[in-house]
Amino acid sequence: MLQAALALVDRDGLEALSMRGLAAALGVDAMSLYNHVANKDAVLDGLAESFLVSIELPAPTGDWREDIRALATAFRTAANRHPRAAPLVLTRQLGSLEGLSATEAALAHLHAAGFPPREAVHALRFVLAFLVGTLLREASAGPTFSGLNLGGLVARRAELGSSGLHHVVRAAPHLAVCNHQEEFDFGLELVVAALERRRRARRGVGKTGRRSPRRP
Repeated sequence: MLQAALALVDRDGLEALSMRGLAAALGVDAMSLYNHVANKDAVLDGLAESFLVSIELPAPTGDWREDIRALATAFRTAANRHPRAAPLVLTRQLGSLEGLSATEAALAHLHAAGFPPREAVHALRFVLAFLVGTLLREASAGPTFSGLNLGGLVARRAELGSSGLHHVVRAAPHLAVCNHQEEFDFGLELVVAALERRRRARRGVGKTGRRSPRRP
C-alpha cells in the first residue's frame, strides 16, 4: 500500500493523495483500505517513516560540523529519490524507533556541539527547512532553470539582461540558471556557519577562539 501511495505522490504530489485515489491505484474498494490503516493521516505517517528509514546514516566522525554536513547530504540523497514526499518530515509526528533514528542522529551531533535540547530542536528544524526548500526547488525546476535547455537559457539571460534593472542585469548569468548541487553546498555551509556562530555566542567564545571575560 505504501509503495502505491508513494508512486502517487511521486507523480502528482502530496496534495493529490486521497484514499479513493489510492484504492483506485491498488484496484480495490476504498472502504477496504480501512482494514489496514485508520485514515489518510496514517498513510502519510507511513510515508514519512519509510522516507526517514531509507536515509543511510553516516558514521559519526567526532566533528559535529562534518557530521551535520554528512547527515544533510544523506538526507538529500534519499530525498532526491522521492522529493515530493520529503516535506512530510516537517509536518508528521512519528513515534516509532525506526522513524526517529535520523532525528536521534541529528540531535546527538547537535548535543555534542553543546546545544541544549531546546536549541538543538530549533537547529534541527532550521536545517530541515533548508533541506526541504532546496529539494522542492530542485524537483520543480524546469529544464531552462536547471540549465538543460540551452536555447531557453540563452533567451532567459537575454530577457534578464534587457530588464533595465541594474542589479538584475549584473546578476543575469547567475539568475538565469541554477546549479542545484552548488546551491545545496553553498546553503549548507551557511547553515553550518550560522550554527557555529550561535554555538560560540552561547558559550561566550569570541573570534579568537577564547572565552570572553565575564562582566561583573
